[in-house]
Amino acid sequence: MPRRAHTQGGPDPGMPPTGRRDRIRTSRRAAAGRSPGTAGPRVLPALNTAAAYSWRLIVVGVVVYGIFSVLGRFHEIAVAVFLGLVGTAMLRPVADLLARWMPRPLAVAASLLGSIVLVLGVLALVGEAVAQEQEGLQKEFGAGLSRIERWLEAPPFRLDPKALTDLQSKIGDWLSSHRSTLISTALSGAGRLIEVGTVLALALFCSVFFLHSGDRQWTWFCRQLPLSVRERVAIGGTAAWRTFTGYTHGIVLVAGTNAVLVGLALYALGVPLALPLALLEFFAAFVPLIGSPIALAVAAVVALASKGPLVALVVIALIVIIGQIEGHVLHPLVMSWAVRLHPVVVALSVIGGAIAAGVIGAVVAVPLVSVLWSVRQALRTGA
Repeated sequence: MPRRAHTQGGPDPGMPPTGRRDRIRTSRRAAAGRSPGTAGPRVLPALNTAAAYSWRLIVVGVVVYGIFSVLGRFHEIAVAVFLGLVGTAMLRPVADLLARWMPRPLAVAASLLGSIVLVLGVLALVGEAVAQEQEGLQKEFGAGLSRIERWLEAPPFRLDPKALTDLQSKIGDWLSSHRSTLISTALSGAGRLIEVGTVLALALFCSVFFLHSGDRQWTWFCRQLPLSVRERVAIGGTAAWRTFTGYTHGIVLVAGTNAVLVGLALYALGVPLALPLALLEFFAAFVPLIGSPIALAVAAVVALASKGPLVALVVIALIVIIGQIEGHVLHPLVMSWAVRLHPVVVALSVIGGAIAAGVIGAVVAVPLVSVLWSVRQALRTGA
């Protein structure tokens, strides 16, 4: 049938109703930043979007700042829990293996006691090595300092011998005048040792329960959550623990390899304190990118004082060689399956953690960023 023409004054069938047109105009004005009946300035949609994201980012920043402020006030507890998780990640395979032949509590106790005996044995071995080399070290360091003085007095430095003598006398005078300050600093250091012992005891206490019933504790925690978020929390927690465990195993393997390489090289060069310096390299390697160079710099100073500048230059060359091995061989092979972070992200994380919480922040930063990234990826993929 032919289309009937609408009568004058009646509604046009091809046009939306008047109420609908008014709603469309109102929504367009609202999108443009104007209310109905006003002629305010037009706000670009991009600016509206930026403003919406800005206040949300401010809220997130305030929440993150509050969390870190709370953790800063209770940093001993946070460090103890972190160390407890590290111990659990390292000893969980051993405890699971021993639990096949003995009850779970005995397996946990055996793994913890064995690890404590191993650590104390290494520390005793290092102390014995230092005690045996003490007399020789005094002679070598004395001769090394005299050799360094003669080296500085010779070309191209040509330092005045009186300047070195004056420097030694100034150092002695400074130590004499600040003796009380040094004693108070030493006493405060003793107080810090008590805090460190408390943190280690709490970490051991946490490790016992994490090793014995960590799975049941996590299951109980997930059951306390609403059903709408329970599955996502379980997925994120599984991804976080998998990444943290992989990172812990990888960094221990990298640190052990670096320590063995440094110890063998220093022993071959005849540098004293090779074993303590190798142990220092092991602990320093837990700070990626910057820990190993700092430890080897200390070894270079010891080599300079005991063996002269030539051996010190060889030790400095080790910084480059071991850095290349760590960055291009160990990290890609050992840690790429657990931690997939760009080196720039790792460097920024270490620097940011060191600024925020010193050495502890530098150690914790990379595993924390890795865990957060793995949780994000797991929640995106749902696996």
